[in-house]
Amino acid sequence: MPGFLWSSYVVSAGWGWLVEAEDFWLEYVNGRGELHSGPFEAMWSTRFEAAGQVRTFPSYRGQRNFPGWYWAATSGELVGFESWVELGHLMRLDSEPDVVAVASQPFRLSWRPGDQARRISHTPDYFVRRRDGTAVVLDVRPDDRIEPEDAVKFAATAAACAVVGWDFERVGVLDPVLAANLRWLSGYRHPRVRREPVAAGLRAVFTRPWGLLAGARAVGDPIAVLPVLFHLVWCRELAVDLQAGLLSAATMVRPASAVAGEASGDADASEAAVAG
Repeated sequence: MPGFLWSSYVVSAGWGWLVEAEDFWLEYVNGRGELHSGPFEAMWSTRFEAAGQVRTFPSYRGQRNFPGWYWAATSGELVGFESWVELGHLMRLDSEPDVVAVASQPFRLSWRPGDQARRISHTPDYFVRRRDGTAVVLDVRPDDRIEPEDAVKFAATAAACAVVGWDFERVGVLDPVLAANLRWLSGYRHPRVRREPVAAGLRAVFTRPWGLLAGARAVGDPIAVLPVLFHLVWCRELAVDLQAGLLSAATMVRPASAVAGEASGDADASEAAVAG
């Protein structure tokens, strides 16, 4: 397995069991609906961002969660979600420039902890492919809904991911202001909203921070301009602090390059501080 040293075992102090790395088993469904399975060490290089759902969402009378499908502008594909919490994170991922594809219920991972006979299995919520080729496996679960057995599964999945160089994240409920702003902006995510002459005018206007509505009016009729402005914010071509408050006429809009420069400066300052 080029690029990785597949160790003979994986240990997580958080759950206290020793699992042979070779014992991790993976199942997934390809784009044609065919089930494939094999040792994780032999399957990890699969393009899981193009996989089908290995697990379908249940539907029954009295159901309290709200499953559905979300059209991802990033890939032009429908991606499943099983709750409003998952939908919030789908929108967040879809708006991030470094994300190129997201797959729901991408694979089922199973393992036998210690000397137990029964295998434990877990299906992560999402597989995320970044623009640089790296990957993130994502589980969405509110903090107050994590049972001990869930924590065990998350820890084992994180350990398996670490062996092959994937990141693993367990995320909870999105900040409500961020979630509300993403819901609004997602209505303008489709490329058909973009009108390039208007987009060019907006980029020229917002070379410095300016109020959202004032900047839109400087380009033209807000009825025609605002949808394009919201699209550019969604695509991160213009920058807004989406956690500072709900979008309004007075929201400050800045060039994305200024935000990137600030982030780079903060990172450099942090590195200098660590270096001492």
